Amino acid sequence: MKIEVERKLYTEQSTIGELSIDGKFFCYTLEDTVRQPGIKVYGKTAIPSGAYEVTLTHSPKFGRLMPLLNNVPNYVGVRIHSGNDANDTEGCLLVGKTKADNFIGESRAAFAELYPLIEAAVHKGEPITLVLHDNIPDEVQVADAQPAKPWAKSKKA
Repeated sequence: MKIEVERKLYTEQSTIGELSIDGKFFCYTLEDTVRQPGIKVYGKTAIPSGAYEVTLTHSPKFGRLMPLLNNVPNYVGVRIHSGNDANDTEGCLLVGKTKADNFIGESRAAFAELYPLIEAAVHKGEPITLVLHDNIPDEVQVADAQPAKPWAKSKKA
């Protein structure tokens, strides 16, 4: 299974994208703000663009199996889950069926449809890859902050 996120809207509060599965649009996404490469603000920085293996692991925060993005540089416990705005994520990828400025809606419904697809792929032994693409317009300036500290760990999700 190939999950792709094309980031489309960049603001100082969040990043909104479009998630497709095997080339077909599925839902919208919301992440924290995209920052310059090597820059990370704890709980307020989007996942670096790139490809990540997705597995299902137990989440202490959610108390159940949840999709986990593996080997995200300078991050720990990056999950795909429901939520509506940047206050609902600490570096994770939120999914929703509708979008507005710095907001996605019908998030629980989107996650309820996405999770069984991921679960089925896992049960078939199919590899799951999530690819994040940046599409930053020239007029948009991504946020700056202090350089990432590799030892600064995110909370486990």
